Amino acid sequence: MDTTDWNTHVNHPLQTWEWGEFRKKMGITVARENNYQITFHRIPYTPFTVGYMPKGPSPTHDMIATLKKIGKENNAIYIQLEPNIVVNPLKGQPYDGLIPSHHPLFTKYTFILDLTKTEEELLEAMHSKTRYNIKVAVKHDVIVKEDNSDKAFEEYLRLEKETTERQGFFAHNEEYHRTMWNIMKQHDIARLWTATYKGTVLSAWIIFVFGDTIYYPYGTSSRLHREVMAPTLLLWEIARWGMKNGYKKFDLWGALGPKPDEKDPWYGFHRFKEGFSPDLVEFIGSYDLVLNKPLYFLFTLIDKLRWMFLRKTI
Repeated sequence: MDTTDWNTHVNHPLQTWEWGEFRKKMGITVARENNYQITFHRIPYTPFTVGYMPKGPSPTHDMIATLKKIGKENNAIYIQLEPNIVVNPLKGQPYDGLIPSHHPLFTKYTFILDLTKTEEELLEAMHSKTRYNIKVAVKHDVIVKEDNSDKAFEEYLRLEKETTERQGFFAHNEEYHRTMWNIMKQHDIARLWTATYKGTVLSAWIIFVFGDTIYYPYGTSSRLHREVMAPTLLLWEIARWGMKNGYKKFDLWGALGPKPDEKDPWYGFHRFKEGFSPDLVEFIGSYDLVLNKPLYFLFTLIDKLRWMFLRKTI
């Protein structure tokens, strides 16, 4: 199966052939089946791995049987599945052998902006503060454009480091971003957008385009000139570009859920996206296919303690 044919059978950028090639380039084992791919990540100082299948199809009995076989071939303790499947209250979830994941990587919810609506309809539905912030950015002559140049990408890396340090989040390193960008840009899946004020890039986002959807996986912003509301105009202009180019959805890549905790460290991002009045979409969640029970429970205990320690250090 070639790249083009593979991509017609998947429905998310993280299941594309190019994403698998990027993970290979990072030294990670990639296993592909008929319409899904799994990455296997080695646990340091051990012969064991952990499998991960983000945004794949709905699990079936045959898939689970295949995953058990592939997992054992790769000495996996477990395989984590986070299907790109929206909750359907009329259907059950008969996933034999799967348990709720001990540490979900994707949020169970996301915001999706309907790009089949008109600009007027989207503007009218926005929170008044968001509409106002768009006007503020326009008034300050913030310039938003797609810029896939090397110079723009270096600005993105600079802002990515600043954003991570300011927010206190754990993030991918520079090698990850460079490798991902080089491969995904080459195949026209990744694009870089910037918002500039008086010659200074204040916000830079990498977006993915795949199928009928735009995705917002990576975003950065500066602490400078926050009063000009550059990120708000950036999101709006990307949405307008998507509408003009025939895309139907803008997946904003994560949300906290219907009753967000204002103390949650991601609440600011949630509230920013919510201002555009997108639809809140719920996925079926994250599941672990356990292949080695004794080691799984030991691993999850150590992993829990590790995250408790890391959170105390930031």
